[in-house]
Amino acid sequence: MNTKANSGEPARGRSRLVVGLVFLVFFVISFLTNILGPLIPDIITGFHVSLTMAAILPFAFFIAYGVMSIPAGFAVQRFGEKALLIVAFAAATAGAAGFARFPGYAMAVSSLFVIGAGMAALQVAINPLLRVAGGEEHFAFNSAFAQLIFGIASFLSPQVYAALIHGLDAPAEARTGLIALLGRLTPANLPWASIYWVFAAVTAACVVLFAVVRLPAIERRDDESAGTLAMYRQLARSRVVWSYFVAIVAYVGCEQGTADWMSPFLERYHGVDPHQGGADAVAYFWGLMTAGCLLGMVMLRLYDSRRVLFLFSLGAFVTLSLGLFGPTPVAVLALPCVGFFASIMWPTIVSLALNSVPQHHGPLAGILCSGIMGGALVPLLIGWLGDRLGSLRLGMLFLYVTFGIVLCVALWARPLVTNAVLRTASDTDRR
Repeated sequence: MNTKANSGEPARGRSRLVVGLVFLVFFVISFLTNILGPLIPDIITGFHVSLTMAAILPFAFFIAYGVMSIPAGFAVQRFGEKALLIVAFAAATAGAAGFARFPGYAMAVSSLFVIGAGMAALQVAINPLLRVAGGEEHFAFNSAFAQLIFGIASFLSPQVYAALIHGLDAPAEARTGLIALLGRLTPANLPWASIYWVFAAVTAACVVLFAVVRLPAIERRDDESAGTLAMYRQLARSRVVWSYFVAIVAYVGCEQGTADWMSPFLERYHGVDPHQGGADAVAYFWGLMTAGCLLGMVMLRLYDSRRVLFLFSLGAFVTLSLGLFGPTPVAVLALPCVGFFASIMWPTIVSLALNSVPQHHGPLAGILCSGIMGGALVPLLIGWLGDRLGSLRLGMLFLYVTFGIVLCVALWARPLVTNAVLRTASDTDRR
């Protein structure tokens, strides 16, 4: 549905349908992505692997972002959003169904890479699409709302996982409906693999949905396109671009490093059941991230985004410290609270990056999305350090480095355009 922009010019590709579908895609991406944390204790037990080998699974998933983000940008420019969405969901379906049907360590690594490649393609397709379909003037709000949906799905995913495990723990004759079907499809010694049948069904439904729905044509400006190799080379020569790329790597590493190792940490040091307390802790990590988004949206309307980023980074340091070194009641509460303070980091860093570069925003978005590979590198490094030092707690101390990098963004960022804030009457008078 086309509307008029505030300037009176015809709106380019405005569509509430597309905005709604983009929000749906955000939900599905989060639902699939953020289950890895609750699964790691089961992966270690079920496949009899070390911390490092367990961390290779999220590594396989997130490294796909580094491999696929920029090629996906070229693909969406050549074949269009609809084709890329269908192919991406089909890849995720194949990966999820493959792992669910043949649950083994080697299959898990390859399947998670395929799923991650699909999710990377979706991220590249939907972020510029949301800006165009929802309107540039609404992009900040729509992005924050998408982050809320992302957090809700992240909260629900561990809850669904816990419900499946609880249902499959019941005797076979007591199971009904979906639980009975999953019980027949899933090996008895790997009940947690049943969640991937659910993922396969969800992504297959999305393939059908995007195959039948008619998406309006989206016209992009030059700075919203994937760009050319020359544009990427120009951006690659910019110290500012590299700084924001490292910041994105660090942030996603913070997020996934905390979420992935939270449940194993609570089990190992506090005896928390990973199927109940551990899954709940991860769910509340993402739920509190949603709550943090709400507060962050208010604060970003009142204060400079760099100041907000600095304060939230300090909060993450405090709650991480309490979680790693506090007693059981404190750790169980504090580690999920890290998600609250991590909530505004992604949209703030991305907006600062886009507002710090005068052109080529499409290629820059592809470069920033490839930084999601931080979700591969940091959890793997934490696992490796945990094995080498003989202590997962010591391995998780690396999160101080990544959160420190995020905090430093608030100190050195010099955007060309700062975020709009509400002015009081006295502020207006002074101006």
